[in-house]
Amino acid sequence: MIFRRLRVRLKTPHPKQQAFLDSKAKRKIVCAGRRSGKTTGVAILAAQVFLAGKRVLYAAPTMEQTLHFWREVKKALADLIADGVVTKNESEHVIERVGTNQSIKAKTAWNADTLRGDHADLLILDEWQLMDETAWEDVGAPMLLDNDGDAVFVYTPPSLRSQALSKARDPRHAAKMYKEALEEEQAAEAQERESRWAAFHFTSHDNPYISKKALAEISRDMSRLSYQQEILAEDMDEVPGALWTIVLLDSLRVHQHPRLTRVAVGVDPSGGSGECGIIVAGIGPCSCKGTTETHGFVLQDRSRKGTPDQWAKEVIAAYHTFHADRIFAEKNFGGDMVESTLRTVDRSISFQSVRASRGKAVRAEPIAALYEQGKVHHVGRLDGLENEMISWQPGISSWSPNRIDALVWVLTELMTGQSSYGPVMSSVDPPPEPRRRSMFDERPRSIDDWPKHFGLRRDGSGRRTLW
Repeated sequence: MIFRRLRVRLKTPHPKQQAFLDSKAKRKIVCAGRRSGKTTGVAILAAQVFLAGKRVLYAAPTMEQTLHFWREVKKALADLIADGVVTKNESEHVIERVGTNQSIKAKTAWNADTLRGDHADLLILDEWQLMDETAWEDVGAPMLLDNDGDAVFVYTPPSLRSQALSKARDPRHAAKMYKEALEEEQAAEAQERESRWAAFHFTSHDNPYISKKALAEISRDMSRLSYQQEILAEDMDEVPGALWTIVLLDSLRVHQHPRLTRVAVGVDPSGGSGECGIIVAGIGPCSCKGTTETHGFVLQDRSRKGTPDQWAKEVIAAYHTFHADRIFAEKNFGGDMVESTLRTVDRSISFQSVRASRGKAVRAEPIAALYEQGKVHHVGRLDGLENEMISWQPGISSWSPNRIDALVWVLTELMTGQSSYGPVMSSVDPPPEPRRRSMFDERPRSIDDWPKHFGLRRDGSGRRTLW
């Protein structure tokens, strides 16, 4: 029997790529600059896993990105393909050994559902920052169950330009995953145990195979922010154009709140299968600025995904847990639907719909101003809400900020005086027909001028009535 030696042409990895290739972690995430060698690195890994007899699935958001990986693995396995040891299907972007599960498949995953029906020993999600999170949460993770497979995530910190092209609901989801992986790795190292996660960082300067002169030339044409994100692969916690910064939120954070005079729940449904914003906030006296004045206190973020019944139960639970006196939700976008949905869970709630006559940014700016004036405090950490606040860019971000909207509804109603006259009736009759004049038509100028046994209440029409 004659044996012929066939060569696999794997590129020589640079040191940062080698550290990534040598890692035995089940989950790896790579934060890398442009042209740093991240796609070449995962192509080398894919070829190695394939040669070990396993199944590799590579996915990227667009065909252009997918083809870069496809060209790399074709070059590496060219001799095996030419000799017929493995077959290549250009239309399906599959290299496989017929009759086995040994294969490499490359496909686009702009829509997470395109990954359904596949399985893998190694799943690679490239340009992860541009993908919908469900590509991993709902599709990718379950496909690894049968073989206890491994996963690799590769991303470049999203710039203002790339965010507009993203399918991600949270533009910082990749950065958050990287941070969590790094914390897990450091904790495991401190405890002298193996980590399930490993985090790696490449800059464009780490790739010795690209022209340093060209890199320097390109860098001079970039803004400082673009250079930090695209070349140095730095995740920016404070996004230009965002209405809030993490520094501001941290400076206003408290861990206890005073006795609150009002508490309410803001609700902003997604209108689909997305996340329903549910924010609990209150107002009370605060002396942090030297004099006592009314400040807002954001108590809890209970936002969640789920069916209408599920998020309605979450809203009602928040309403009763914090003894809230009102639930606010937008009438323009399903206000009547929200009220009817909530009342199927609890008919006794006090509900008020609010009408959005202005765009999201215009509505949010007065609330952002209250933060800047030091009049709103977060009680403890509210990571989900805060991550949305510091990353949403009015006029640029393509995603809907449900948590921010719920925050704006509740703080606007609590702090701008629109609902500051005590509980109102949950359903309000239209204004009465004109009547004959009476002694009460000559109204006192202020609440203090009324006799002690009278009180005032603001009804849904905006008029004050006696009770």
